[in-house]
Amino acid sequence: MPIVLVHGLGVSHRYFRRLLPLLPGATAPDLAGDSVAELATSLAGVAPERATFVANSLGCQVVVELAVREPARVERLVLIGPTGYGDPLAAYAVRLAVDAVREPPSLDLVAGVDYLRWGPARVARAARSMRRDPFVAKLPLVAAPTLVVRGERDAICHEPWAVRVASGLPRGRLAVVDGAAHAAHWSHAREVARLVQEFEHDTSEG
Repeated sequence: MPIVLVHGLGVSHRYFRRLLPLLPGATAPDLAGDSVAELATSLAGVAPERATFVANSLGCQVVVELAVREPARVERLVLIGPTGYGDPLAAYAVRLAVDAVREPPSLDLVAGVDYLRWGPARVARAARSMRRDPFVAKLPLVAAPTLVVRGERDAICHEPWAVRVASGLPRGRLAVVDGAAHAAHWSHAREVARLVQEFEHDTSEG
């Protein structure tokens, strides 16, 4: 089954540079748009007819939107550090700043360059859409088996939120990556790849 990696707010395919080689045949497209709906439309335009989607942060909201719109296209979902809790953007910015100091400097450099490429206006529009997206209401509508992955030290996707997301999905489960922050797929790429591959081959789901 093809695997598509879906980036989050302000970043690009470069965010998956460490995970991509560990998942043979996976792709990581750059999405167009500045809202959850537009990003999901962009994803639908570049993804295979059916795939497993591995997403991080805002990308989790994007793939859930696609799963609700076009369930036949989604084999499985892996949601790494999902956002969508609707807190004020100022609170999100504080969490982002805390998380930045917990990530490897190599990731901060990649994210900084990507944020500049997006530009402040597009980032702001996407952030507003992230906050307004009725993410929780969509979760019960996701038919695909879904693995929620949270980094143990993730300041953006805190533990109660990860539990709520996993429990809100009809076929959801939660895995925690010890020592990781928000970008577990970067700092702990091998562990995340293992989780994805085990989930892909779990015959109890599917």
